Amino acid sequence: MSTPTAPASSPAAMNPAEIAREAFRRLATRRIAPTPDAYRAIYDEIAGTPPAPPAPSPESGAVEVLNGFAKRLSETPGEVSEYGRRLARAARTGDWNGYTQALTQLQDRHLRRNTPVMALGAEEPDTRLLREMLARSLSFALPSLLSGSPALVAEAESMGAAVKTAHGESELQDLAARLKQLCFQVELRGQDGAEEQQLLLRLFKLLLDNVSGLLDDDSWMRGQIAAVQDLISGPLDARALEDATRSLKDVIIKQGHLKHGLADVKSTMKNMMMTFIDRLGSAAAASSDYHEKLGGFSERIGRAGNIDELNAVLEEVLRETRHAQDEALAARDRMLAAHREVQDAEQRIRELEAELQHMSELVREDQLTGSLNRRGLDDVFERESARADRRNMPLCVALLDLDNFKKLNDTYGHLAGDAALKHLVKVVRDTLRSMDVIARFGGEEFLILLPETTVDAAAAAMVRVQRELTKHFFLHDNEKMLITFSCGVALRLPNEEQASLMARADRAMYQAKNSGKNRVVIAD
Repeated sequence: MSTPTAPASSPAAMNPAEIAREAFRRLATRRIAPTPDAYRAIYDEIAGTPPAPPAPSPESGAVEVLNGFAKRLSETPGEVSEYGRRLARAARTGDWNGYTQALTQLQDRHLRRNTPVMALGAEEPDTRLLREMLARSLSFALPSLLSGSPALVAEAESMGAAVKTAHGESELQDLAARLKQLCFQVELRGQDGAEEQQLLLRLFKLLLDNVSGLLDDDSWMRGQIAAVQDLISGPLDARALEDATRSLKDVIIKQGHLKHGLADVKSTMKNMMMTFIDRLGSAAAASSDYHEKLGGFSERIGRAGNIDELNAVLEEVLRETRHAQDEALAARDRMLAAHREVQDAEQRIRELEAELQHMSELVREDQLTGSLNRRGLDDVFERESARADRRNMPLCVALLDLDNFKKLNDTYGHLAGDAALKHLVKVVRDTLRSMDVIARFGGEEFLILLPETTVDAAAAAMVRVQRELTKHFFLHDNEKMLITFSCGVALRLPNEEQASLMARADRAMYQAKNSGKNRVVIAD
């Protein structure tokens, strides 16, 4: 009885040497050529390893790369996109000769002229952003500044459109040349505009000077002319122009009404004077008639032959005398009434002229606080500094700034901030002398001019204002708030200019701020 063959070991229990011997045995049994691939297949079969996927052929990988290259080129803006489409068509049809020809043309036309590599692929994000910014600047921003030059506007918009699609050295060089020429033209136009503006300002100034010289009584116009002259003498600012225009419009409208009333009153007064003269003439004529009648009565008395005729003449004389007396009394009453009307008209004229003067002075006041504005401050400083130099008297300025004003605005709102500024001005005016002048210097800063005052006395006056603020609290919605300020005081040096004096006071004020606020510091 034969012995049974032992079962083959499982792949998991076989070592690599046993697997290799079994692989050679099966190759021989199956009569398969012992090639590396055949041996690997039998070995994996015995070991239970899944067969590896077939490696791609070199040819298929090359086709995939060439297709991807063609697709990237076709998606690139500019003329290279046409080469991309040609390459893609050649790759789809397997026309590698056509693909080679298109690639050679691309190389000759672009790569050999040092075209930037970015032109052959997608741009970097920063490059795209810069291109878009330049295009928008040329298409929108620059034309808005060249509204008076249609040719330059059209060129800027054309370049803005060209920037979006320009690729390649030749196109970029062409754009660079056009941009250089456009910048030159814009520069010339800016210079021409600046010269025109200066000429217009000089012409306007001459016109204002001429108007001032032609006016016999121009007191009601001094405020407007002074404000405009001050405005055009310095750098033009859009906000300052708007504020001055709005303020002047309000004043001019009010003055127009007042001037109309003044003209009516003057016309009424003229008519009353004419009436007065007419009544004087009527009284004189009546008196002349009375004297002529008396002459006639005298002749009749001389011819009278008896007492009856004399009595008749006497009665007529008495009657005419009474009539003349009544006419004289009536004329006197009318003249007195006309005199009173003339006096009333003169008083009304004086009141209207005072209102006109007040309207004119409004352009020198800060509309919120009622203190002087910068224009009014300049006028007062010029007057007081000249007086101080002439009389050899001291002149001090105090520059104060409200402490924590921004916090007050942020916490309680701008209306509360405005009310606080008005409260400060009221306390200052109630505390200081009538000859001391307060002006709003800017924002929450105020400048106080103290004529005929030493620097120590000026500092003491500011401390007194600080104490008054602690006694008179600022109320907002029935809530008491303590307002404090930091102040710098400076004594004007002989013939010192306003700017220098203000700068010294400003430095002292900031020193007070940095020292803990709610302080008064005297400038060096």
